[in-house]
Amino acid sequence: MRRNRTRVIRVDLSTRETTSERVPRDWRRDFVGGKGIGARYLYEELSPGTDPTGPENLLAFLVGPLAGFLPGETRYAAVTKSPLTGGFLDSYAGGDFAVRLAGSLDDCIGLLVTGTADRPVRIEVEGGRARVKPTDAWGDDAAETAERFPDAGVACVGPAGEREAAYATIASDGGDHHAGRGGAGAVMGAKRLKAVVARDPPPAVPDDLAARRDRDAETYGRRPTGEWQAAGETIETVDYADEVGILAAEGWTETGFDGVDDIGVEAAAERAAGREGVREGDSAVPGGFRIDTSDGEVVPRGAAPITLGAGLGIDDFDRVAELCGVCDRLGLDVIGAGSAVAWAIRAGRAGVVDCPVDFGDAAGAEHLLKAIAARDPPADLDVDPDLPDALADGVDAAVAQFGGDALVPTVKSMALPGFDPRAAVGVALAYATSDRGACHRRARPQEREPLARPDRSLADRVRDVVGEQNARSVLWSLVVDDFVGEAVCADLGAEWLAAIEHPAVDDCGGPHRDESERGDARDAGRPDPSPAALATTGERIWTLTRLFNAREGFDRADDALPEPLRTDAADGTPGVDVDAFDRLLDRYYAARGWGERGLPTPETAERLGLARVVDDATPLDDSPIDSAPAADADD
Repeated sequence: MRRNRTRVIRVDLSTRETTSERVPRDWRRDFVGGKGIGARYLYEELSPGTDPTGPENLLAFLVGPLAGFLPGETRYAAVTKSPLTGGFLDSYAGGDFAVRLAGSLDDCIGLLVTGTADRPVRIEVEGGRARVKPTDAWGDDAAETAERFPDAGVACVGPAGEREAAYATIASDGGDHHAGRGGAGAVMGAKRLKAVVARDPPPAVPDDLAARRDRDAETYGRRPTGEWQAAGETIETVDYADEVGILAAEGWTETGFDGVDDIGVEAAAERAAGREGVREGDSAVPGGFRIDTSDGEVVPRGAAPITLGAGLGIDDFDRVAELCGVCDRLGLDVIGAGSAVAWAIRAGRAGVVDCPVDFGDAAGAEHLLKAIAARDPPADLDVDPDLPDALADGVDAAVAQFGGDALVPTVKSMALPGFDPRAAVGVALAYATSDRGACHRRARPQEREPLARPDRSLADRVRDVVGEQNARSVLWSLVVDDFVGEAVCADLGAEWLAAIEHPAVDDCGGPHRDESERGDARDAGRPDPSPAALATTGERIWTLTRLFNAREGFDRADDALPEPLRTDAADGTPGVDVDAFDRLLDRYYAARGWGERGLPTPETAERLGLARVVDDATPLDDSPIDSAPAADADD
């Protein structure tokens, strides 16, 4: 029985050549899989300034070393250079494709795709091998593409990815799941890669790991997070955000939404045709709500009622589900798409562009979403003819063309999720320092800070964000189900990794200078799994993504607080204090051992075993930031 994944499959679409190669053991030890291995390959193989939609960009479909064995829904990671941000991108999705990919890769941890095909193609993965085949599915939406392969798992791009919309998704399972944020679908479309088809069934689970999985799945079902997910999945987040005062509504002009009861978890439960299933033995917790619409079944996640509902002033759950279905089939990230429409509405109100769509206008929003995916103005909507094409490249691209820069906030050109940090400054820090742009999943202070005691210190907020970013870097390198991993992997997966004798724990959990040093540690006997060592692994991975972004020109200026959040909301919610935020950012850099420009120092790189990885093109700060003055002022 295979116990470890030690290889990758390479596909060059320009030549249609496929090869297999071994992943260096020290890479697996120091970066584990998923996010970490993807970051290592990206940093190693991409030159600074690589065009994200050019043939040199790498698009990786990666799993973790325990893919198909862990409790919860199996997931995969799409890792690439983002066409939206120009920086590092990792995005995740679960479902049937993910678990079939885990089986089809056999002893491989991922599929690395480079080059550009001269005509549309698909890649079929089976038995640890890949084949490039022509396809006539170009032009199909995500559901239509999946229907062509009823006996396989399919990840594909829809029309938005074919036209390289900068926040196009990689849609799997007919659009039920998406590697959503940052535009991995645009990279895939630019390569003329319509689909990846995983032919094999899920991997068989060894008896000892099956028992462990059953134990942890049962534990998760009894935990508060498991109970919460069983009750409402992520749809419930719109109710929560409104209740604690952090729900951004109507294009960030309001905090809170009067129609939240009509688009929240109770509305979803009333309209649901059932719950999304998971494979027997994966988890006792059901998935998302399945909603019947006139165009087919939709599984909306929490981002749909937040961004397409409250964010667009739409208080009809059926219409929100329909808009979600439009995005799912076209292959558009709902947060990016909803934010683009919200910007267009506000810009139209301000006279920046011609756009007759207004908040609460679901029909107008649908027309505009379809126009964005097509990059063409709709015949049935009188908008500026250049608007859809600009919006397809993101809010910042539309601002650069038309103006209106203080309307809808972005970080590193990625639109913010609808949790408003004006009521929780720790959320602003998490957004600003996220490695892939504004993201509510790298760290989640929105779940604690609004309910925390009012005297909670800046040091506490920084400690939370840094700790969660490090921990999730490990969990996303395992590519474990987000919620299950957080609930049952308190040791960051050390026990699971030890069970397969993975080098991340088998080699004492730390980076060595060369492979010859590994033998002494092995001869002394395998140490107990170390969560502390894995926390350092998470810090190493997070720092490597920072180094990648630094090489692309990112620094402190890109961690800035977006202009809309510095000002008061229309309902009177005060803006984030800029000086206080800068002190918070100083504390964050100090906690990470970075300097005033927000760049790692040589000492930090050395401590994390990255000194031999960093190349001459990557800028570093000379010394760590001195946060003592800010600390004295705050404490």
